[in-house]
Amino acid sequence: MSTRTAAPTRREQILKEAARLFAERGFHGVGVDEIGAAVGISGPGLYRHFAGKDAMLAELLVGISERLLSGGRLRVEESAADPEVLLAALIDGHIDFALDDRPLITLHDRELDRLRESDRKLVRQLQRQYVELWVEAVCAMYPALAEADARAAVHAVFGLLNSTPHLSRPDARMGRDATADLLHRLARGAFAAAADGA
Repeated sequence: MSTRTAAPTRREQILKEAARLFAERGFHGVGVDEIGAAVGISGPGLYRHFAGKDAMLAELLVGISERLLSGGRLRVEESAADPEVLLAALIDGHIDFALDDRPLITLHDRELDRLRESDRKLVRQLQRQYVELWVEAVCAMYPALAEADARAAVHAVFGLLNSTPHLSRPDARMGRDATADLLHRLARGAFAAAADGA
């Protein structure tokens, strides 16, 4: 049985390059011709895949919110019986996102307000559900911690993990595994500190 992952589709290639370019130069600083050139097709050829840049931005930001939530739900299904394993799995999953999809973090921070209101509301709704998965996991791990404090700690840990775009190539000196391990220890330490103060 092969363990190779399928090659990215043209649509996925377009989205990856659009995310990178939007993060580097801003949504309005990038034209469809540049995105097309990055994937080897003409700018107008992009319109066979997307209605325009707005549609790409919406798919990127809604898509990552959906992916984080579905990944979080899967981890809950697999590990809910063991709060320590579950919290570790949630942290590891978010670290993978934070290290592998850094342009999407930058894009979310800078460009969320450019989405249509309906898409922006959907992103926020998905994010709230994702936060609540974490809050339940933190409360299961640290029963003495009040729910409001757990929610504040979750947001603080997201801030910590989502700071990776500010690192210059986070795996250049330490290596990816060491960077991920450091982020994991910092996240667990933050939750433990919150619980110690309860």
